[in-house]
Amino acid sequence: MIEPTRIPAPDGVAPASQYTHVVTATGRLVAVSGQLPLDEGGALVGAGDAAAQARQVFENLSRCLAAAGAAFDDVVKLTYFVTDMAHMPAIRAARAAHIPDDRLPAASAVQVAALVRPEFLMEIEAFAVVAE
Repeated sequence: MIEPTRIPAPDGVAPASQYTHVVTATGRLVAVSGQLPLDEGGALVGAGDAAAQARQVFENLSRCLAAAGAAFDDVVKLTYFVTDMAHMPAIRAARAAHIPDDRLPAASAVQVAALVRPEFLMEIEAFAVVAE
């Protein structure tokens, strides 16, 4: 496992509370496409329920990372695409089940007008770095 360097508050930048401003790591990059709240059969999980969708998305991220020999400890960047910023507390709760507060990756949250299907409330992508 690579131990990324986290810089939560670079000089002259306001401290972050739900992410880390800068994460550096050297190794093999693992890019995980945006994951959706679908089970392994392709069925929607949690229609209209942001918490259920967030849990499923993080489970999918976990499986994708594992397929590449990575884990949430290796994640250096998460990008959240949400149809409503009101879903962020549910996403943070699901994230907390996988990533402790002292290991938060860099992150971006973007509210979008729509995702590929109207029943999706969120899509989350991840970047990880693992030893070569």
